[in-house]
Amino acid sequence: MAAFVLTGIHVYLGLHVVTRGVIFVDLALAQVAALGMAVGVLLGFDHAEGIMYFLALGFTFLGALLFSYTRSVNERVPQEAIIGITYVVSAAVMILLFSKSPEGAEHLNHLLVGSILFVTPKEVFQTFMLYAVIGGFHWRFRTEFLAVSDSQNNGKSDVNRKLWDFLFYITFGFVVTSSVKIAGVLLVFSFLIVPAIGALLFVEGISSRLIFGWIFGLVGSILGMLASLLLDIPTGAAIVVTFGFMLVIAWLF
Repeated sequence: MAAFVLTGIHVYLGLHVVTRGVIFVDLALAQVAALGMAVGVLLGFDHAEGIMYFLALGFTFLGALLFSYTRSVNERVPQEAIIGITYVVSAAVMILLFSKSPEGAEHLNHLLVGSILFVTPKEVFQTFMLYAVIGGFHWRFRTEFLAVSDSQNNGKSDVNRKLWDFLFYITFGFVVTSSVKIAGVLLVFSFLIVPAIGALLFVEGISSRLIFGWIFGLVGSILGMLASLLLDIPTGAAIVVTFGFMLVIAWLF
């Protein structure tokens, strides 16, 4: 059930991310959120405690603020470079933090691939409600978000562009923070990017791409979970690999 909830909002946000040309922003923000959780673990908090969510959210907001500011601050430095640096540094700091923990490897594995099969119904419901609110907000202001995501649209003033950029990254940060807690960094990236890329390859129009991406994500999630159960392998990694195979097969045929 958690995979279905994740698919809904992530495909939509993934289409925005790909249109913006900042493919790795989700991976970077997910890693920043994971870094916040790593700090919480070292402070003695459990993954299930509420303080962990707010630590991750605080770190994610800082990343969102950075990315919304750097989009237009210096055209000589591509934003993807800033995003890549943020990801690498956050990942390195997280590894350094866990290197001093006796259970560091276990915590690192949890933050990378999550534990999607063991999410409680309460967590699924809370996540669904959060995504519904964010989805409603994006639907209400869809014209502004779509216009700002289109790099060829220069009709808005610089102030409005920065405002809607910031609102996009903040709402994106809420989603990523909740998703990393459930699914881990790698699976969050896959849910955001792979179905969106598949949709962009084969269909036109935002509505058709959303439907295609949702179907792609749901089918990939089901096949990945089946493979995990049959082969006794980690579920998150199985879904990621399934997404990859599906995209390659679709591309070839």
